[in-house]
Parts: sequence; structure tokens; C-alpha cells
Amino acid sequence: MLFGLDGVEVGLIIVFLCLFGGILSGFPVAFAIGGAGIISFGIIAALDSGGLLIHQAIDTSSGMYADLMAQGVRADTISTFRYPDLPRIAEPVFKGGWELALDRNLSFIVNRMNERVLAGQSIETLLAVVMFVLMGITLERSKIANDLLTTMARVFGPLPGGLAVSVVVVGAFLAASTGIVGATVVTMGLLSLPTMLKHGYSPQLATGVIAASGTLGQIIPPSIVIVLLGTLAGDLYSAAQENRAQVAGCSDALTYLGEPAVVSVGTLFQAALIPGIMLAVLYAVYAFGYALLNPTKAPAVEMGATNSEVVTRAEGLSWFLFIPAALIGGVIMMGTMGIVGSQSVIVDSYSDAGKTASLRTNVGEQCAASMIDLHGQDVWDAAVAEQAAIDAAGGVVEAHELTEEERATALADKIANAAPIGTGLAIGFLMLALIMTTARGVSPSSNPLPLYVGLAGVGLGLLADALLVSPITSPGITVLLIALPLVLALYGCRYAAGLLGKNELLRVVFPPLVLIVAVLGSILGGITNPTPAAALGAGGAIMLAAYRRLQDEGGSGKIIIQATFAIIIMILVGVNFDLRVNQSQVGLENWIAFFVAKAAYLYAMFGILYGCWVLMRGKVLTPIVRETAKVTSMVFTILIGSQLLNLVVISFGGEHYIQGFLKSFDNEFTVFLIVMLVLFVLGFVLDFLEIIYIVIPIVGPVIYGGTFDPKWVTIMIAVNLQTSFLTPPFGFALFYLRGVAPKEVTTGHIYRGVAPFVLIQVVGLGILWTFPSIVTILPALIPN
Repeated sequence: MLFGLDGVEVGLIIVFLCLFGGILSGFPVAFAIGGAGIISFGIIAALDSGGLLIHQAIDTSSGMYADLMAQGVRADTISTFRYPDLPRIAEPVFKGGWELALDRNLSFIVNRMNERVLAGQSIETLLAVVMFVLMGITLERSKIANDLLTTMARVFGPLPGGLAVSVVVVGAFLAASTGIVGATVVTMGLLSLPTMLKHGYSPQLATGVIAASGTLGQIIPPSIVIVLLGTLAGDLYSAAQENRAQVAGCSDALTYLGEPAVVSVGTLFQAALIPGIMLAVLYAVYAFGYALLNPTKAPAVEMGATNSEVVTRAEGLSWFLFIPAALIGGVIMMGTMGIVGSQSVIVDSYSDAGKTASLRTNVGEQCAASMIDLHGQDVWDAAVAEQAAIDAAGGVVEAHELTEEERATALADKIANAAPIGTGLAIGFLMLALIMTTARGVSPSSNPLPLYVGLAGVGLGLLADALLVSPITSPGITVLLIALPLVLALYGCRYAAGLLGKNELLRVVFPPLVLIVAVLGSILGGITNPTPAAALGAGGAIMLAAYRRLQDEGGSGKIIIQATFAIIIMILVGVNFDLRVNQSQVGLENWIAFFVAKAAYLYAMFGILYGCWVLMRGKVLTPIVRETAKVTSMVFTILIGSQLLNLVVISFGGEHYIQGFLKSFDNEFTVFLIVMLVLFVLGFVLDFLEIIYIVIPIVGPVIYGGTFDPKWVTIMIAVNLQTSFLTPPFGFALFYLRGVAPKEVTTGHIYRGVAPFVLIQVVGLGILWTFPSIVTILPALIPN
């Protein structure tokens, strides 16, 4: 044994030293990882061939091992850590020789590249990475951060520590719109750091809040970390739970758990939203508290007003709080009273299948005992009673095709139970009304008549829907009946848009906010998965950047605005009309709707292409595409290189050795705490990508194979990985900020500045550990 260590332990040390040396060598990390795998494999193979690496494996033929198996101890839980007195046998770390391991690794890496990079189920989700990177870089080049920082400084500047709070707000906003840590930190460092230092802010607080706020993009959706970690977590959780079910004596995880063992990126986005906002709030609270305790180091600064017109307190409360609350509350109240609700009269061709028992009870004795231990005796007894009732009634009722009479009866029931006002129409008119009330609050001295006309149109539209539109009224007739009220409402909104444009805060925040709501709303609401939403975000970012470019050049952005409305029209027509014109019979209004939607689609595509031409003419598109290609290439190259390094660890038994150590602990919380501590320490020397693709596949089968909610486990890991950007000496956010900070700001200032925020992240992890419902409540409330 070399240095008295087990051969596998020596192999793990060699791999870590090669990886650490590769990172320090100055080579690009993406290539250093793959090179570390090749070099470490060569060193381990040479030492093993020379007989210097000896692995002390458990002698499975010994009597003590047989006794443990006879006692019912599972083979996967038997390790030298749990049973150190078991007889051992000496064997090389490469059992079949390094040549066999090399052949197996090469074939496996080709298959894995095909599954993860070239084809396979996860490639569609990984495409979202490209789209989100493109969206983030485009928005960063459109100078959105510059406008946001200036505006938020005017809003929060008069407060103690207001400039620091404004940086946190902008950091959270940019996290939800760009998600690119480097771009966010560099941009805020260039724009806000000189301003904060000029007004007497402590260099420690200024640098700390910029670096920490820039990392919020790693946890607030749409986060590239969540996308990459989610695709990996889904595979690990599914495989780990299937293995857990097999060990429990059940046929599959669905039987054992009573639910599918799946976790999607969309669900993780839902789970990450509240923790991300919580971290931003903790940062802002610290900045505000620091200013109260040290007023000279974070003074209040008056940066000017964001509105050209003075609004009294009574006017602000009325138009920004009371009236919007009354409108929203009124719609909610009408919903509870059944006035607003679904008007769908779609009748299925088949009846609903009968309800099955909450758990499968027709299982073997071992599986039944395991399920009782997992779910509890009460739940099992309830499932048995449910199954007995189903059996007594003749079994589960199968779905059957409805007769004409049954369909007519079901249709009549739906018509009778339909709400007078449709939910979609009510929400649409509510949004138009809120736009007009907000405009009235922004400019109370302006002529209110157009706004009142628009609000009257909203009321007439709801009244027309309730009195004239029935659930079986065709979409075309519905459009004609509400056309006049809609025109009045849009007339008021057009006038309101001019008033809202006078407010700098709304003018700056509204466009990217709409894009964020469109992208995140479609994902969090379960409407679509991250890849189409990312494509929508990328297209919207191009149009937004092009509009900003045209404004800077003094040109007209009408084409961009019209293309945006074309997208809205296309979506509305597609939702309300049947555009399947390839059927045998198509009504006239559906043909008209099809051509309207087609025209809107063509104009929207023209708007996007026009936006690309504007950006290319301004020499902006080329660096955007180049930077997007660079970032995504780095991500996928790291993915391939890390797979190679993982295979090296697996080939000499390192993965089994680490998992055996973790499984030697009986307490699940202890195991997860050890993993979290290791990830935290590795964050000092490794980037989040290396940790995701090197460490998580090794420890994943253990931490995802227990009773913990996979969403909670994944978000805890994501928040932990966020600290890797802040922890010295290799925190990337620190390097980004050091590169743009003035000379009077030293590296010591930056290190001391981020220390409190690292502690805040640890506190945030503690809060999530203590209250897991912070992570799980949103996915439970929102359908996915």
C-alpha cells in the first residue's frame, strides 16, 4: 500500500490534485477538466501496473460476510466503514487491468456524449441553456442595467443605505431577466461602484453588495444553474428511487412511492423563486441595517425624482393602492360568487375512468411491509379499504365512448353551470383597467376624460359578456359583441401609455418586466416547459434591444411595437379560435381567424428579423452571437470533460468508495449535511459547473435515494453552489469585480466586503433547512 493508504484513496487524491493543478495551470477550465481525467488515469494505471496501488476489498466469501447476509443486511450497505472488522482481500484497483477499464471508459463516454449532448431526452432541456444565455447577453448589451440602476437609485437613494438597496433590487431584476453572473457583476461594478464611493459609501459594503447581488442569477429563475442541475437531478432521482424500490421488494418506484419519481426543470423553477427572493430580501435588510448602524459609511443620497409631476399622498394611495386593490378584489369576489369563471363547454368523447386506490395494495409481503414503513399504517389501511370498495363494486370503472344522448346531457350541464363572465375576458379587462388607474395616479393633473372613457369600456365589455355572450356563442360573434367596449378600453389605454411614459420608473421597468412575466409566467404557470419559454425570451430580448437601439439613434420603434402586438394577437387568436384548417369542414370565422393569426405570425417574424438587422447594423448582434457561442460551448465542453473525469473515478472504484462512506451513516440528515459541507468547501476552489458535473453524479445516488423531497435537495444544492461565486480565493464574482473596480478599491476590501454576504447565504441555507416548505409551497400551489 502506497503511504499506508488504500489504493482507491490514493486514486481519489491523484484525481483531485490533477484537477486542482489543471485549474491553476491557466488552461481554460473546460479543457483542464478533461485533461485532468486523462492525466490522472495514466498515473493511476501506471502505479497499479507497478503493484503500488492495492485495494483492501471485503472478502465476500468469508463467514462473517455470510452471517451479515443471513441477518438480512443488504449488500449495498455493507462497507469497510460500517463493518471495519470484516475480512479483507488485496486486489488491484483495476480488477481486469487498466486496458479493460480504458476500453470500457471510451465506449461509455461515446454513449454518454450521444445521450447528453448529441441526442437523448435531456437535449431539449439543455437547448434552453443556449436560449437563456442569448437572452441574458442581449439584454445586457441593450444597456438595461444602466437605466435600471439610475432609476432605482432615484427611488431608494433617499433612504439610509439606499444606493446599496437599489443595487440589490437591480441585481434581482437582472437575475430574472439575464441570469449571467459575469455580465451582471461587471455592469453593476462599472456603473454603481464609482457612484457609491463618490457619495461616501464604504468600499467593503459597496463591493460586497455588488458581488452578492450579481450572483442572484444563479438561483432566481430563469437560472442556467437550475437548468443544468435539474436535468441531472431528474435522472439521478429517478434512478435512485427505482433502486430504492427494488431494495424494498417492490416492482417499481411508482408502486413504492405512490407517485411518479420525476422532477422537472419547470418544477424546480417554481421551487427556486421564493428562496431567490428571500436571499435578495436578506441582502437588502443587511444593507439597510448596516446603514442604520453606520450612517457615515452608507449615507442617504438624493438622486432626483422619477416622475415629472408631484403626486400627493392621498392621490398615490388612492390610485396606486386602494382602487387597484378594489378592482382585483372585485374580480376575485365575483369568482367566488360564480359570476366569473370557466365558460368551456368542451365535452370529452369518453367518460372518465374510475378512481383507483391511493396506493397499489396488490403487492408482495416485503413490498407491503416497506410501504407501510414509508407511508404509515393508517395510509396503508385506507388504501386497502379503497381497493376493497373498488373490488366490491366490480373493479375500476373503465372509460367508454359516450353516446349522443350522454354527450348532449353533458353539454347541457356544462352550459347550465357556466359562469356569466369568462375568466380570460375578466382578467384581460382587469389588466386594461389597472393600466388606466396607474396612469391616472402618475399624472393626476392631466385630462382624465379618455381614462374614464376607457374604464367605461371595461365595464361595458364585462356587461356585454354577461348579458349578450353565452357559453355556446362562437368566438367570431363574441368578438363582434365586445368590439365597441374593447375599442373604448384600448382608446383609454393608448392615452394611458402616453401618461405612463412620463414616469421614468415605469418607462424603464415595464418593458423588461413584461418579458420576465411572459417567460417566467409561462414556466411557473405550467403552460409550457423551459425550452419554448427560453425561445420566447430570446426573441423578446432581441426586439427589446433593437427598440432601445432605435431610440438611441433617434429612429422610430413602431415596427418593433407593432410586431409585439402581432405576437399578442397571434396568441389570443390561437387560444380562442380553432385554427385546424385541414379538417373536412371549417367555418368562415375560423378561416378568417387562421388568416389573421398567419398574418400576425408573419409580421412578428418580420419584426424579429428587423430587430436582428437593427442590432447587426449597430454592430451589436455579432458580439452577442459570439459571446453566446463562447458561453454555451464552455458549458457543453465542461459537460463532456466532467463525464470523462467521472468515468476515471468510477473505473478504479472511487465512486463506490465515496458512496459506501456516505451510506455508513444511518441518519439521512447527517449524510446530506456532510455533502453540503463538502460542496461549500469545494466552492472555494471549484466553479459551480465543475461541482455539478463532477461531484453531484457521485453523491447523487445517495442524497436522491432517500426520503427527502428532490426539489428541496436540488434547491439547497443550488443555493450552496451560489456561494462558490463569492468564496475566496477563486470566487468568479470577485475576479469580475476586481477587474472593473477603481485602484483605490483593494482586493482586501472585496474579500472583507463579501464575507457578510457569504454568512447571509449560510443563514439562508439554515432557513431553508429549518423550513423546507419555503421551497415546496409554490410547486404545490401551481399546477405543472
